[in-house]
Amino acid sequence: MEDKEKDLTEETTKQETKAQQEADSAAESCEETAAPETETKETAAEQKEETAAEGKKESPRSEKKKKKDKWQEQIEELNDKLLRNRAEFDNYRKRTEKEKQQMYEIGAGSVIEKILPTIDNFERGLAAIPEDEALKSFKDGIDMIYRQFMETLDALGVKPIEAAGQPFDPELHNAVMHVEDESLGENVVAEEFQKGYTYHDKVLRHSMVKVAN
Repeated sequence: MEDKEKDLTEETTKQETKAQQEADSAAESCEETAAPETETKETAAEQKEETAAEGKKESPRSEKKKKKDKWQEQIEELNDKLLRNRAEFDNYRKRTEKEKQQMYEIGAGSVIEKILPTIDNFERGLAAIPEDEALKSFKDGIDMIYRQFMETLDALGVKPIEAAGQPFDPELHNAVMHVEDESLGENVVAEEFQKGYTYHDKVLRHSMVKVAN
């Protein structure tokens, strides 16, 4: 009887030991299975920290680039303003020079216009001098002065308007008389009573003419 109880006890002890070993083995397997997951989470956390650290390292560089872009934008804006101001000043200079030239031409034209009657008197005086040997030298002297005067006006840009035998042009001629003349074409200047003049292609005085119908 005692031997049976002893065998039963030993059998129970063996079963308990085996069960304990199986439990320990299962626990070890669970720990081994859980370890990689823990390591993965730790690795991910470490990578995140490293990425954040790298981001912090790049942040000053990014700020420097932004400042550089802003400076470049300001430089381009100032350069654009400089170019516009230069163009405006150039236009102002050209406009001022043009206005100055126009004022000069208007003033000079007004002075020359007052001289034209003197030229008319020169021409009338020369035409009135009789063809006499005694007066020939006098006439030549006056004619020389007249030609010098006309050359000076020509150098200043004063030109006589062609009239006799030319087609009538209301922009250049002032018709004060009309005549029937079959030897001339219609609307042609038959005779010039008073010379007209231009100054730099602007009419100072219209030619006073007679026009054939």
